[in-house]
Parts: sequence; C-alpha cells; structure tokens
Amino acid sequence: MLKTVIAATAMLAAGAVSAAAEPLKFAVTDVEGLEQLTQEFGAFEAALEASTGLEIDLYPVSSRTAAVEAMNAGQVDFVLTGPAEYVVIKALSNPVIVAAWQRPDYFAQVVALADGPVKTVEDLRGQVVTFGSVGSTSQHLGPAQALSDLGLKLGEDYEARIINRNVAVEAMVNGDVAAVGMNFGHLNKIREAFPDVAFQVVARGRDLPNDILVARADVDPAALEKVRTAFVEDGRALMASVLKGDDNQKYKGGFFLTGIEDSDYDYVRDMYKTIGIDTVTDFVGD
Repeated sequence: MLKTVIAATAMLAAGAVSAAAEPLKFAVTDVEGLEQLTQEFGAFEAALEASTGLEIDLYPVSSRTAAVEAMNAGQVDFVLTGPAEYVVIKALSNPVIVAAWQRPDYFAQVVALADGPVKTVEDLRGQVVTFGSVGSTSQHLGPAQALSDLGLKLGEDYEARIINRNVAVEAMVNGDVAAVGMNFGHLNKIREAFPDVAFQVVARGRDLPNDILVARADVDPAALEKVRTAFVEDGRALMASVLKGDDNQKYKGGFFLTGIEDSDYDYVRDMYKTIGIDTVTDFVGD
C-alpha cells in the first residue's frame, strides 16, 4: 500500500513538473502568421527567455477575436495589443495587465491642406472628414475624439467617412474631402509621398494610451511575476530586441511601463462613446 502511495505521489509530482514546464504562449493581435511573428518578435522571444528563465513560444493569431478566443480557451498566456483592442479584451476576458509598451509621438490628429479653406476646427462644420481603418485607435477613434474634445460632434457637425488613408489624402488634394484623420507617423509619410503639397494639423488629440501586454487571468502567478520583473530589470535589453523587427520601429525611443491601471484606458472608452458605442464588447469592424 505504501509503495502504491509513493508511486502515485511520484506520478503526480512528475505531472506537475511537466505542466510547469509547458512553454508560455505569446501572441500579438496585429501580426498575422508565424513567419511574420517570428521576424518581428523572434529576438524578443529569445531575450525574454534569457531574462526570465522561462520557455516562451510565439503563438500566431489571425485576428483580435481569435486572440480573445485563444486566451479564453487557455491556448495563449500573453497577448500584446493596442489600446482600442485592449478595452474590448478586458471586457471579454478580464486579463491581467503586465506592462505598457510606450510609443513616442503616438497621438491622433486631423490634417487639412495648408493652402485650403480649412484653417481651424470650426471650418470643418458641415464638411466631410475621413477616418481610416475602422476601430483603429489613431486613425478612427482618436481623430474623432480630438474633434469631439474641441466641440465637434460626429454625424451632426460634420460628415464622417471611412476611407483608406492614401485614397483619402488623394481626395483631399483634389478638393473632395476637407480633412483626414491620422497619426503623426502617417503625416510624415504623406509629406514624403506628396512633396509638393503643404499640409497642416487643425486638430491634435492628447497622447494616446500605450500598447499593452496582458496575461490570461489564470496564468501561473510565479511566471507572471517573472515576466513583469523582466520588464523592470531588463527593459533596455528587451526593448533592443523588440526593435530588431522592422514594423516595431514605432516603439523606438519608448519604454516599458509597469505602473499601469485599467483606468488609464478610460479615454479609449470615451472614444468608443464618441463614435456611438456605449458598451464595448465587440471589435469595431470585425
């Protein structure tokens, strides 16, 4: 009988070690496919493993919805996502905040032609303003909120249209729309694409909440603490690894921030209300 108990105990212990040794799965909501995910975050995966002593596996997801489903099914442990996506994920999965990933100069703005009739926000009354990428924090929600903060109500004071940013800029240059919502990086790109056209910012929103890494609500507490500690103690090395990815240059000059609260994203919830969504339980545009 004693031998049986000892054997059973040994089996349970072995099972616990095996479970504890399961790799932690890391997903990113705006990167599709394992190949691209590896290109962008392979170096970060290795750096996080070195810092924590944990095994990390990259886990590709096809969409924001797929990320939530994977988290709720226990298939993924950590998800990196944007602020607009975070508030929906929070409502659907109640994840734990690990760290914010700061994006310097991350703010929304509304851009018009410098030599056109629009000089101030008031000049946009009764005009067409375009937003791009439905549900995007910096191309849709943020620009709409910037106008709302300055007294213009979407759908009443101006007409909003969702148009691809490049197409919208062409339309603005041709005089078909009055202004285009975008972020600071986009403005720099369109100035390069249209070197003979002068643009001006007629509305600028406050700096947007940061991208955020969250953990599944029931993730192993010890593993969670190791990951969070890594961002505090080895943040510089981790950021250097993130910047190995071409699309991750948006984080250049930024920091990992761990003193983040869910309430820091209430401004994003206000954005949803601005576009007419009071209860944030679905991804806009999906």
